[in-house]
Amino acid sequence: MKRLLDAYDRLLRLAITALMGAILVPVGLQIFSRYVGFIPRYIWTEEVARFCFIWIIMIGSMIAVRDATHFDVDVLPKPRTARGRAIARLVVDGFMLVMALVFVRYGYDFAAFGWEQNSELTGINMISIHLAFPLAGVTWVLFLGERIVAAVATLRERRP
Repeated sequence: MKRLLDAYDRLLRLAITALMGAILVPVGLQIFSRYVGFIPRYIWTEEVARFCFIWIIMIGSMIAVRDATHFDVDVLPKPRTARGRAIARLVVDGFMLVMALVFVRYGYDFAAFGWEQNSELTGINMISIHLAFPLAGVTWVLFLGERIVAAVATLRERRP
């Protein structure tokens, strides 16, 4: 399973890199058209940039969960032992898992709503944008599952 998640992580990193490069085209075209009189101002560039930005944010959040580089709030003192850190990690990951399941549940409804709509400017079916939310939720569940298994394994270790 770890190899499969590693491959998925590499795919996400490749996708975010491609999207970061792709967003430069509509944004650059929009900026260039503002200062050059012979190029018409394109309205679709703003929408395509927004769509890329949504996917960049959601894929970035997926990668952040895998790398544990997401935003954590430290409410309790930092545990000193490996066992204490594993328990703290389980608590944080448990709350994140609840949020991930909310994204899966309501993201599905959001994507189903997008299935019935098209973008006015580009004509793109909105499911291609709305799908980012349930996909992020499912990905978070997978990556959190991996981290929860690791934390439970740490708790089961017998140390003198």
